[in-house]
Amino acid sequence: MVQMAREITQRELRNESGEIMRALDRGETFVVTRNGVAVGELTPLRQRQFVAAEAAVAVFAGAPAVEPKRFRADVDALLDQDATPRA
Repeated sequence: MVQMAREITQRELRNESGEIMRALDRGETFVVTRNGVAVGELTPLRQRQFVAAEAAVAVFAGAPAVEPKRFRADVDALLDQDATPRA
Protein backbone atom coordinates (compact mmCIF):
# COMPACT_ATOMS: atom_id res chain seq x y z
CA MET A 1 0.00 0.00 0.00
CA VAL A 2 1.41 3.40 -1.03
CA GLN A 3 0.88 6.06 1.57
CA MET A 4 0.06 9.60 0.46
CA ALA A 5 2.30 12.39 1.71
CA ARG A 6 0.75 14.44 4.48
CA GLU A 7 0.71 18.18 3.81
CA ILE A 8 2.08 20.37 6.59
CA THR A 9 2.73 24.08 6.80
CA GLN A 10 6.07 25.71 7.46
CA ARG A 11 4.72 26.70 10.90
CA GLU A 12 3.75 23.08 11.68
CA LEU A 13 7.25 21.96 10.69
CA ARG A 14 8.77 24.52 13.06
CA ASN A 15 6.39 23.97 15.98
CA GLU A 16 5.96 20.19 15.75
CA SER A 17 9.40 19.14 14.54
CA GLY A 18 9.78 16.43 17.20
CA GLU A 19 6.53 14.69 16.24
CA ILE A 20 7.34 15.07 12.54
CA MET A 21 10.75 13.45 13.08
CA ARG A 22 9.09 10.52 14.90
CA ALA A 23 6.63 10.19 12.01
CA LEU A 24 9.55 10.12 9.56
CA ASP A 25 11.04 7.31 11.66
CA ARG A 26 7.75 5.44 11.17
CA GLY A 27 8.04 5.89 7.39
CA GLU A 28 5.66 8.81 6.85
CA THR A 29 6.29 11.39 4.12
CA PHE A 30 5.41 15.10 4.25
CA VAL A 31 4.92 17.91 1.75
CA VAL A 32 5.83 21.26 3.33
CA THR A 33 3.86 24.31 2.21
CA ARG A 34 4.46 28.03 2.58
CA ASN A 35 1.51 30.34 1.99
CA GLY A 36 -0.39 27.38 0.53
CA VAL A 37 2.30 26.54 -2.03
CA ALA A 38 4.26 23.28 -1.81
CA VAL A 39 7.96 24.09 -1.33
CA GLY A 40 9.52 20.78 -0.33
CA GLU A 41 9.12 17.17 0.59
CA LEU A 42 10.37 15.32 3.65
CA THR A 43 10.85 11.62 3.07
CA PRO A 44 12.40 9.01 5.34
CA LEU A 45 15.74 7.56 4.34
CA ARG A 46 15.65 3.94 3.32
CA GLN A 47 16.40 1.64 6.19
CA ARG A 48 19.38 -0.64 5.84
CA GLN A 49 18.44 -4.20 5.14
CA PHE A 50 20.35 -7.23 6.30
CA VAL A 51 21.51 -9.43 3.46
CA ALA A 52 22.50 -12.97 4.28
CA ALA A 53 26.04 -13.93 3.27
CA GLU A 54 24.68 -16.71 1.07
CA ALA A 55 22.56 -14.22 -0.88
CA ALA A 56 25.52 -11.88 -1.40
CA VAL A 57 27.72 -14.75 -2.57
CA ALA A 58 25.00 -15.88 -4.99
CA VAL A 59 24.70 -12.39 -6.49
CA PHE A 60 28.43 -12.20 -7.24
CA ALA A 61 28.88 -15.86 -8.23
CA GLY A 62 28.92 -15.09 -11.95
CA ALA A 63 31.01 -11.92 -11.69
CA PRO A 64 34.45 -11.90 -13.33
CA ALA A 65 37.50 -12.25 -11.12
CA VAL A 66 39.21 -9.03 -10.04
CA GLU A 67 42.76 -8.59 -11.29
CA PRO A 68 44.45 -6.72 -8.39
CA LYS A 69 47.08 -4.84 -10.44
CA ARG A 70 44.55 -3.71 -13.05
CA PHE A 71 42.08 -2.72 -10.33
CA ARG A 72 44.75 -0.64 -8.56
CA ALA A 73 45.73 1.05 -11.82
CA ASP A 74 42.09 1.87 -12.56
CA VAL A 75 41.57 3.34 -9.08
CA ASP A 76 44.78 5.38 -9.26
CA ALA A 77 43.85 6.73 -12.70
CA LEU A 78 40.36 7.65 -11.56
CA LEU A 79 41.33 9.27 -8.29
CA ASP A 80 44.65 10.71 -9.48
CA GLN A 81 46.36 9.78 -6.24
CA ASP A 82 49.91 8.90 -5.33
CA ALA A 83 50.24 5.81 -3.16
CA THR A 84 53.81 6.69 -2.09
CA PRO A 85 54.00 7.08 1.72
CA ARG A 86 54.88 10.52 3.04
CA ALA A 87 58.16 10.97 4.84
